Amino acid sequence: MIPISASDVPGHYRLTVSKPLCVGPPDNLFMFGGMGLASALAAVEAHTGRPTVWAAAQYLSYARPGTELDLEVIVPVAGKQTSQARVITRAGTQEIITVNAALGSRPDALHQQWAAMPDVPPPQDCPAMVIRWTRDPDDLNSQFDRRVAHGSFGAARGSAPPSTDGIGRLWVRPSDPAAVIDRLALAVMADFLPSGVGNALGANAGGNSLDNTIRFMNIVPTDWVLADMRIHAVHAGFAHGRMHLFAQDGTLMATASQSMIVRIHS
Repeated sequence: MIPISASDVPGHYRLTVSKPLCVGPPDNLFMFGGMGLASALAAVEAHTGRPTVWAAAQYLSYARPGTELDLEVIVPVAGKQTSQARVITRAGTQEIITVNAALGSRPDALHQQWAAMPDVPPPQDCPAMVIRWTRDPDDLNSQFDRRVAHGSFGAARGSAPPSTDGIGRLWVRPSDPAAVIDRLALAVMADFLPSGVGNALGANAGGNSLDNTIRFMNIVPTDWVLADMRIHAVHAGFAHGRMHLFAQDGTLMATASQSMIVRIHS
């Protein structure tokens, strides 16, 4: 899913930006922020040999299709069970994304879950999410199947009332039936949170992510992921919200949060 490769320089990885990694108008495509985060996680996990526990991305600039990216992995701390690291993704000298992360595993630790998956219809009983803006048919949106479990995603402006609680829920899965839902796939799904802005406002709206912080828990086999999202507030042109990512059996696999520049689509 994330086509990174090791370079000849130790600690550096390469990624060529292609259409399936991008979103935006057909004449102005750019790499989806979740793909940028996922590629950084792929690089740092390959470099350290450890799974990501927590990662925070700051989105600084855009990478267009055909751009060759360099991902530099820096590991200031490598302990017995935990590594602290960061990844700087550049296009030439232009910094595109910076990711800070903690990695590791403590297999003998306790396990307990308190967050509960909300009661929603199964994916097969939910309508497909409608995308109302002009897009390239081969972009990132074609790589995922999204079903509306709760909310008014894709509503035309003024066609739905604003949400009373800012909550929206989507069932999400990769379009490729052979794809595995792992930490990298969840990092991409977490960046669908801006679609919750339109649901919250009752409009054909979204946002450009400024950041994305994801925390991983117990990742289990599942065909679909429930993205339970909540927009906390919209103010001064910005939105803030969070997402819980559940497996179909109710296992909490990850939580995410981010801030966004609000965009109202025509």
